[in-house]
Amino acid sequence: MLGAILAVSLAACSSGPVGQDPSINSVTYESLPPPERVDLTAAERPYYLGPFDKLAIEVFGLSDMRRVVQVDASGRISYPLAGTIEVAGRTPTELSRLLEERLRAAYVRDPEVTVNLEDALSQTVTVGGQVAAPGAFPVIGTMTLSRAIARAGGLTELAKKSDVVVFRTVGGDRYAGLYNLQAIHRGNYQDPEIFANDVIIVGESASRRLFRDALGATGLLSPVILLTGRGG
Repeated sequence: MLGAILAVSLAACSSGPVGQDPSINSVTYESLPPPERVDLTAAERPYYLGPFDKLAIEVFGLSDMRRVVQVDASGRISYPLAGTIEVAGRTPTELSRLLEERLRAAYVRDPEVTVNLEDALSQTVTVGGQVAAPGAFPVIGTMTLSRAIARAGGLTELAKKSDVVVFRTVGGDRYAGLYNLQAIHRGNYQDPEIFANDVIIVGESASRRLFRDALGATGLLSPVILLTGRGG
């Protein structure tokens, strides 16, 4: 029985083909080119403000106008001379321009407003299942499935890489997509983009659990881990 379980584990360590995604140029490690400047400064997805986000607002040259404010449950903030402002669905840059308009209308001369995101609480992705640190994590900029799982501490030893489900609601309709992390990591298809309010669930490998339970029952845990490490 133990030998059969060990065979399953070793088979799971075997490597498959690489770079089957037609958009990927498969090269040897010696010829993998370094990124260009544009690759390192590619435009990120804008962050849209929402309830409970915390913002740091400053007006250039007016230190007494600096405020750290939190968006309320209805998506609004209050700011001196600008009054109550609906911020939900706006980017920090859009809010900066709106505050400048409000302050200009309140006779502040040539206001230059900066809005920085102090704490992102409205735009989050939830990661659960077989990850080391399940929870909700902010989505700032472009996030992919692999990055989201890394934010959750990576996979546990019982994770099934071919059973990763992403749940998403679009226009009131719920969708579920099944992904294979091993195929993604080997470049066989693109790492899918993850959006705020997505829910990611990493499945459990029944064979890995059986393998671990069998090792624990036989008391051979340490020697067999060394053996599988050499085979993988």
